[in-house]
Amino acid sequence: MMKVERQNTALPLPTVRRYPVYLREIEAMIAQGQRAVSSAALAKRLGLDSVLVRKDLAMTGATGRPRIGYPSVKLAAAVKRVIGWDYSSEAALVGAGYLGRALLRHSGFSEQNLSIVVAFDTDRERIGQTVANVKIESAAKIAKIVREREIKLAILCVPAGAAQQCADALVEGGVRGILNFTSAVLSVPVAVTVQNVDLAQSLAVLSHSIKV
Repeated sequence: MMKVERQNTALPLPTVRRYPVYLREIEAMIAQGQRAVSSAALAKRLGLDSVLVRKDLAMTGATGRPRIGYPSVKLAAAVKRVIGWDYSSEAALVGAGYLGRALLRHSGFSEQNLSIVVAFDTDRERIGQTVANVKIESAAKIAKIVREREIKLAILCVPAGAAQQCADALVEGGVRGILNFTSAVLSVPVAVTVQNVDLAQSLAVLSHSIKV
């Protein structure tokens, strides 16, 4: 019987980044009616080294049976648990421009049990509007509202010049993690994690790959 233990220590970031890929494939296998998943089969489907996959899955605290693998549904639950997708999280979005509004309408966040519950902007025409059932508040209220609602995650979609000021307000409100879509390099306390989404870097890699 498989047992699952919650991890109390930080996992290697490369491993954490692979977990959503594993989870997507495991859930696809479940949809196909597979009741067990082996690390070798998962590695083959994803084009990864089987030893690497086996070590990653072991870090979830899940155990399987030799030559059979892991119970697929329980393995999916173990992966969700270790990356914190087994409970609902609320997030704030700062910057309700084109990108911000697109993220507000994005339905995929629900798959990770994440819901954006409030948005902020400085544009008076946007403040007070509702997009995808999320009200846009004044950016001047970031710290106050984030603190009152005990929001720990934030998505930053503002111009680079305003990014640090907004990040400071989020930190003041108690946010512990920021998904940064801006090009600014944020300065935050050690206890706050920033994950940068750099579209320019990704485009540079793609442009270089088709040029050589």
